[in-house]
Amino acid sequence: MKTQSRGKEAVVNREAMENQEPAEKQDADRNQEIVENQQSTEAFDASGARKGRLTLVLGLATLVSVFGSSFQYGYNVAVINSPSLHMQAFYNTSYFERNGKYIDSDFLTLLWSLTVSMYPLGGFFGSLMVAPLVNKLGRKGTLLLNNIFSIIPAIMMGSSKGVKSFEIIIIARIIIGICAGLSSNVVPMYLGELSPKNLRGALGVAPQLFITIGILIAQLFGLRKALANEKGWPLLLALTGIPAVVELIFLPFFPESPRYMLIQKGDEKGAKAALRRLRGWDDVDAEIEEMHLEDQSEKAEGRLSVMNLCSFKALRWQLITVIVLNMGQQLSGVNAIYYYADNIYRSAGVLENDIQYVTVATGSVNVFMTIAASVASNMSYLSIASIFLYVIGHAIGPSPIPYVITTEIFRQSSRPAAFMVAGSVHWLSNFLVGLIFPFLERGLGEYSFIIFGFICLLTFVYIYLFIPETKNKTFQEISEIMAKKNKVEIKLETDPLNPSGWEEDQGQWGVDKSTKL
Repeated sequence: MKTQSRGKEAVVNREAMENQEPAEKQDADRNQEIVENQQSTEAFDASGARKGRLTLVLGLATLVSVFGSSFQYGYNVAVINSPSLHMQAFYNTSYFERNGKYIDSDFLTLLWSLTVSMYPLGGFFGSLMVAPLVNKLGRKGTLLLNNIFSIIPAIMMGSSKGVKSFEIIIIARIIIGICAGLSSNVVPMYLGELSPKNLRGALGVAPQLFITIGILIAQLFGLRKALANEKGWPLLLALTGIPAVVELIFLPFFPESPRYMLIQKGDEKGAKAALRRLRGWDDVDAEIEEMHLEDQSEKAEGRLSVMNLCSFKALRWQLITVIVLNMGQQLSGVNAIYYYADNIYRSAGVLENDIQYVTVATGSVNVFMTIAASVASNMSYLSIASIFLYVIGHAIGPSPIPYVITTEIFRQSSRPAAFMVAGSVHWLSNFLVGLIFPFLERGLGEYSFIIFGFICLLTFVYIYLFIPETKNKTFQEISEIMAKKNKVEIKLETDPLNPSGWEEDQGQWGVDKSTKL
């Protein structure tokens, strides 16, 4: 009897467990569904597109490229300011040993202005090389090649004192300027094409951040107790080669721009592999589809040259915008502060021994957006505070934004030519400021910055009236906004008799919607 009752109990318990298992399974499935819904909510934005995140690969690619390239730009802007007196003395001594007489003051001022301004002139030449190089070698390939234009001049400047030639410094400044001209355009282009749309703005600021860090490091190394002295200045100039070596070693491990691989090289498999590494997930079909759509919608443009860009109605306002922004950025006079900071503070009444520390404080403000306190007597505090506030204002907007805007408002086919134009305007304006500021300061004194202030005001008015918001928008969406401003229309149908898609009479340009994405 006991055996039979135990058997009945076992059957009852087994039946109870079998009835309970589906309920538990349902609860588990429900909980899993809740978790998946939460993750889905976090991973997708309001438009239904998956939000990008800063993966390790994307973060390191950004760090390597901005340190190896953008950092050098800033470093070489400021590096010759602090040792300027020692370097000019070297110019004089070298000239005397050859000619038996010293350089007169006006010619020495001209030589020093050339030393400063050859850097932005080289930047102009570098900008002219952007389009052909990025189209031929890719974004990453161009950055790797560009390191040659850093390592060679670093060696030249480091050995200039040993060979007693100041001409080598001037030539090296042109070559290192070519490096800066390429990197200042290619790095924002590279990062803009690597980044998901929700991170494009944040990562687009990284090059400018490292430019300001480069300026600050040059100012720190430029303290007289560090390297801004008679023995140390050649090494101070030569240190610019170190970031180039770092980039040359590590950048090959990171992917090329997926947009370049797909749209310009037709390598969809490579583009997908690069996107998977950059995004940290396997499903990248949505981004690939968006790239295909961009590719198809710009077939009418072809691969635009600079001349075609300047005459293409559908890109008129984009072109005007990058010209105004880059002129405004450089003709604001901010680089005059870094090129000639010591002279500016000296004329403002800052004590000679305190100038180097105020210069470093200016660089710190540029990086951290804070005003550094300086304790010294008999200073023109108003002049120092004004310069600090001026640098803060420039670092917040005019410095980083033109690069981001140029990446966003031009599409793949026109982007290299656009950066070529933007870079040329940027560096020619920079060259003009570097060359004429010493003479401007002699003639106008403290009133020289009034001219720069007026240019800043005009740039502000243009930005307020004409530049649209691009935050969290795809390149295609931004193109549609700019198309309206240019009074053209992006269509998704093409007249069979007009395969280019451009309708001259109606001011429209279209794309074959039947293309399989």
